Amino acid sequence: MARVAGRFARVEPRRRARAFVLGLLADLPRKNCWTIAEHAGDASPAGMQHLLSRASWDADHVRDDIRDFVVDHLADEGAVLVVDETGDLKKGTASVGVQRQYTGTAGRIENSQVAVYLVYSSPAGHAAIDRRLYIPRSWTQDPDRCRAAGVPEGLGFATKPALATEMIAQALDADVPAAWVTGDEVYGGDPHLSAELERRQIGYVLAVSRKRPITTCAGVFRAGVLAHGLPKNAWQRLSAGAGAKGHRFYDWAQVDIDSPQDSGGHWWLLIRRNRRTGAFYRCYSAHPVPLTTLVKVAGRRWTVEETFQAAKGLAGLDEHQVRRWTSWHRWTTLAMLAHAFLAVTAAIEQAATRPPGFVPLTCSEIRRLFAAFITPPIRNLAHRLRWSDWRRRHQARARTSHYRRQAAQQP
Repeated sequence: MARVAGRFARVEPRRRARAFVLGLLADLPRKNCWTIAEHAGDASPAGMQHLLSRASWDADHVRDDIRDFVVDHLADEGAVLVVDETGDLKKGTASVGVQRQYTGTAGRIENSQVAVYLVYSSPAGHAAIDRRLYIPRSWTQDPDRCRAAGVPEGLGFATKPALATEMIAQALDADVPAAWVTGDEVYGGDPHLSAELERRQIGYVLAVSRKRPITTCAGVFRAGVLAHGLPKNAWQRLSAGAGAKGHRFYDWAQVDIDSPQDSGGHWWLLIRRNRRTGAFYRCYSAHPVPLTTLVKVAGRRWTVEETFQAAKGLAGLDEHQVRRWTSWHRWTTLAMLAHAFLAVTAAIEQAATRPPGFVPLTCSEIRRLFAAFITPPIRNLAHRLRWSDWRRRHQARARTSHYRRQAAQQP
């Protein structure tokens, strides 16, 4: 918290932010302003709601501190920047950026918010260092709706790859040490992202569709067709990294593809196959690299899924009940801070010596011990009863308001 304390001009929001992060790290069944305020010992959620909506502090400045904190502890010259989006399921139409859209969280089209994240991934660990909320075109074409949700004036529509490009450029401009970028087909199919990385001479391993036309010295072929035409000796069995059940072994092949004239770089099509599935990656590097390097970078893409799982399950990243632009960014930033603390602590533990027969402390175990010994909840009976009374009064007022609104809308 000392890393971000200077971003809060007054002591009250500084202390409240600390209590908020402790609440995110606590062992609560649900995490929202109500439960976090009760855990902190507040008489009502008004203070936590004020922190997210009206208090004077800049979430982007705190985001920069999180990025520096992560890089200070996890930095590696061969690190990978991983981009991906995740969705939070929502009800109603008032939450900023919400609409019916595909989200991998549900695996189908649902009413949801979608945000793009940038994860710093190195051998020491991985954590999110930036985020962008995706605002659909249906929102940007409706100024009144944007104004009601607090979306900044003049914010235009941007695709998910455009948001990813913006975050990557900002990280590289801040001298974040990284040699590679990876992402799924949403980002591999965007020419502007790959062009920006090539201009900066940053290597990439970006997934592409099996139908993607690939130019080789023998002509233009779809990626899937190229894979079927490769001889047996073109494939090598390599691990894409360690998973929960051991190393993830696949068959891999690397195909040279044509590069733009006078480009000075190297391009390949990386192909992964196993018994049931296959994947294709368009790769670039300013210098020649072996197949094993491309495979390791491709395997790093899974760390973004691990980051989402940990940040949601341990730090409440997806449990916000906020509707406006500012509140969403503040909740998300503080959740990123909570997860970064766990990721960095796990990295320090990974490097420490320990007795034989023990695995290192995981983020989950660190959170469990931290919640048990550092952030014990308020267990005063009077405090619990006051909160029970407050919730019931608030819910009664809300129910009466809903009934009145419903009656007023009747013809």
